Amino acid sequence: MNNKKVVVFGGGTGLSYLLKGLKDFPLDITAVITVSDDGKSTGKLREEFHTPAVGDVRKVLSSLSSTSDNIKKMLEYRFNTTSDLDGHALGNLILISLLNITGSLKESINELCTLLDIKNKVLPLTEDANVTLMAEMMDGSIVEGEASITKSEKKVKKLFYKEQPKVLEEVKTAIREADLIIFSMGSLYTSIFPHLISTEVIECLDRTKAPIMYLCNIVTQPGETDDFTVSDHVKLINSYLGKHKLDAVIASNSKISEEMALRYSNKERKDPVKIDYPVLSKLDTEFIEADLLTIADGTLKHHSQRLSSLIFSYLMK
Repeated sequence: MNNKKVVVFGGGTGLSYLLKGLKDFPLDITAVITVSDDGKSTGKLREEFHTPAVGDVRKVLSSLSSTSDNIKKMLEYRFNTTSDLDGHALGNLILISLLNITGSLKESINELCTLLDIKNKVLPLTEDANVTLMAEMMDGSIVEGEASITKSEKKVKKLFYKEQPKVLEEVKTAIREADLIIFSMGSLYTSIFPHLISTEVIECLDRTKAPIMYLCNIVTQPGETDDFTVSDHVKLINSYLGKHKLDAVIASNSKISEEMALRYSNKERKDPVKIDYPVLSKLDTEFIEADLLTIADGTLKHHSQRLSSLIFSYLMK
């Protein structure tokens, strides 16, 4: 029997955390990663070498790798020095060097997958070097660049690309062949919506027969989803989707301690995402809940194995 095919869209920490658990199940996973980041090490490298963003790609490769922990730590290692290397992650430099050798980010990822013993497929959304995220804010002003959008105190009205990127053919094929499509937890505006403002992706999603699932965030994002409930997340994602809306949403019903909630609220201006049962029951989206929280490195995280088990059960039923 062939494995079920799952396409996971995302970027950053949320996606890499999900894949840590999902890779242990008998699934054919294709992770599609947004490449519009222009901050920190990634931003400097994009400016210098005219490439798509590689930082989120690096994080995902680290989480999918079956090699030793030290090799993963090496990929994530950031130089702390007074030279130009300061702040750069080694994995980013490796990806850029491979990109210069192969001429393709997709091929660079393939080479690194072989080296890191990764069985699943990892694809950038696009190979376009100049992919730039733009935002129209509620006051009508336009902000250019993912890092600037994240730093802005203003509320986003809508996201768009400066120029529509050419989506990789393999990404479109993966959507067409998928048994399940997942939007990972993570920042909606910088990890999920960069995929959904691509007209080519929306066209493919409109035609897919696979259910589309969203893994809801544990806490709100300051300036992006303040006071959002689970149904608010669903409605906002649906507003970016085309004809095919979300079929299912998974959210954690774990109790968050008062101490932890206060810490998040005071330090990061983040609040737990509440489950609003009455509104969710009226939506045309299957709601799945479970005790999914764990604490890792002093922060709230989805329990990767429990979440992956829930996804696998949904897919097999």
